[in-house]
Amino acid sequence: MAHRIFTTPVAAVYPHYVAKAERTGHDKAEVDEVIRWLTGYDQNGIDRALAEQTDFETFFAEAPAMNPNAPLITGLICGIRVEQIDDPLMQRIRWLDKLVDEVARGKKMTSILRG
Repeated sequence: MAHRIFTTPVAAVYPHYVAKAERTGHDKAEVDEVIRWLTGYDQNGIDRALAEQTDFETFFAEAPAMNPNAPLITGLICGIRVEQIDDPLMQRIRWLDKLVDEVARGKKMTSILRG
């Protein structure tokens, strides 16, 4: 059985990502930067996916180029180690969650982008 988040539009969660960043003095541009880094989408691609209500499954399936450094994203999200998630799609979604958390915590962008 597929998890409900797989069919959830990215646009339904995106405002929460931005709000989380903004609560700690960060902004939408930083959220978009980590999305671009992770997925290879350009800004127009992100905007189009949001406007078209693209679900997470399609968003990641159509990602131009998942970053080869994405497996360097480690740590806990909702009490689960992202590096130990078996389902590839769920892991990608949790990688994105982790990156947004790091933006919200004020981590330096060079560290967030595993640079």
